[in-house]
Amino acid sequence: MPGPVVAKAEVQRWFMAPGVRRIRLKEGVVRGSLFLPPGDGPFPGVIDMYGDEGGLIEFRSSLLATHGFAALSLPYFDFEDLPRFMKELKLEYFEEAARFLRRHPKAKATTIKEALARWEEKSGQKASEAKEVKLYGQVPPVEKMDGALSALVNCEKLSLSTNCIDRIANLNNLKNLRILSLGRNNIKNLNGLEAVAETLEELWISYNLIEKLRGIRVMKKLKVLYMSNNLVKDWAEFVRLAELPVLEELVFVGNPLQEKFATDQNSWIEEATKRVPKLKKLDGTLVVKGEEEEGAEGAEGAEGAEGGN
Repeated sequence: MPGPVVAKAEVQRWFMAPGVRRIRLKEGVVRGSLFLPPGDGPFPGVIDMYGDEGGLIEFRSSLLATHGFAALSLPYFDFEDLPRFMKELKLEYFEEAARFLRRHPKAKATTIKEALARWEEKSGQKASEAKEVKLYGQVPPVEKMDGALSALVNCEKLSLSTNCIDRIANLNNLKNLRILSLGRNNIKNLNGLEAVAETLEELWISYNLIEKLRGIRVMKKLKVLYMSNNLVKDWAEFVRLAELPVLEELVFVGNPLQEKFATDQNSWIEEATKRVPKLKKLDGTLVVKGEEEEGAEGAEGAEGAEGGN
């Protein structure tokens, strides 16, 4: 509109503060840019991926570095020698990027001690007194279940899902733990669970890298096991679940063994419950048993009772 200018202001937004360093990457198969804050570090590390636009998009990473993060701007198609189109993406590429950032001397993960301090500030509770502690989805992620977990002496439910933990450890002091959530990590085996074998009733460990179930037999009180989307591929491992005396509910969908029956859910339930007959619920479906099966189980229970008298 015509007329005199009443006021005028100019606003500048800094995408990269003075002192932030930008390092172009061509590390093995990994491409992108690493933005580092000023100072010696180490700094919390994050990987920034920008939707389905393609190419290298850096503005968010530069902003993150301005606020103290070691930020890796990671393209995954339509950049340099990466695939031209977002058609087939190899997960190994993202794993290599994560390994690069984890190894970098300027980047660091969140420790359990730091995660507990954040949780205490947010919840207003003391971790040593709490019955439920939520440490899921830390940024940057937790990589190790370290000794700081020993403070959780009253904890009955612990959530560490959506991190980058590769091994179960340091649960010895959690004498009251009933529910443990470790979904969406990088866990490869069940070693370490023996520390809570006397109390653990529910284990949520879907979306990990577990292929073998060796060692699960010690979980004598485990009633619920959620372990979908792992890597168990043969019946020889699956039958180890029959050694769990009170297991009632199992979620196993997405394992290679179950995917063999992807087009025939009824056959999967039949074959699985034949091998683990005490299951009452499998992959969200109630298990309906015939009268003969129920009668056989009742007879076994009666024999056991007589033997104990």
